[in-house]
Amino acid sequence: MAQNPTGSALRALALEFKSLQEEPVEGFRVKLVSDENLFEWEVAIFGPPKTLYEGAYFKAHVKFPPDYPYSPPSIRFLSKVWHPNVYENGDLCISILHPPIDDPQSGELPCERWNPTQNVRTILLSVISLLNEPNTFSPANVDASVMYRRWKDSKGKDKEYENIIRKQVSSTHAEATKDNVIVPMTLEEYCIKHTAKPSEQEADMTDFYDDDYGDDMEDEEEEDEYDEDNEDSGNGES
Repeated sequence: MAQNPTGSALRALALEFKSLQEEPVEGFRVKLVSDENLFEWEVAIFGPPKTLYEGAYFKAHVKFPPDYPYSPPSIRFLSKVWHPNVYENGDLCISILHPPIDDPQSGELPCERWNPTQNVRTILLSVISLLNEPNTFSPANVDASVMYRRWKDSKGKDKEYENIIRKQVSSTHAEATKDNVIVPMTLEEYCIKHTAKPSEQEADMTDFYDDDYGDDMEDEEEEDEYDEDNEDSGNGES
């Protein structure tokens, strides 16, 4: 029987989605698959410049459990991705998305697995990092893992792995054009710089002055008025 989503899961996902819309993170963008469903997102992952994945536009679905963030989401690539940690059906295998149980057979430490302090930002940044630094100790795609190791051990002389990646990256360009997405190609385009909105800066400055000086200025004005009244009273009596 399907579990009903918890109120805390709905609140957590709504806040995370709003945050990622207002302050996008370098390397990926998110949107809802359906406006009525906060538990399934579509993610666009951009390949980092100066790597094999430069210019890539990989799409994936992220599905969240009803008790998120106490249980991890799952990620499945919609784009074809040849990678040691991606299954043939597109499912991603990464420690951060594994349930927080003690499993000595996995070779993973409990601290490497999911915990409720993780969020979509940390997950997707870990995925981008994994593109360039695969985990070949427990691969989801053994053939890709063997090929990657051969490429790395040969210091790039064995081109089989590299050629497959570059071909896949090139194939994503048509999808980016179809989606009207401009893929960042330089570090300047890839890295997002955030600046505070003018209204936020003004509000901060107003709060600063109000908090630090407002009460003191009011007190000084009241003291001046009190002194003037006393002087006037004193002049009237003499």
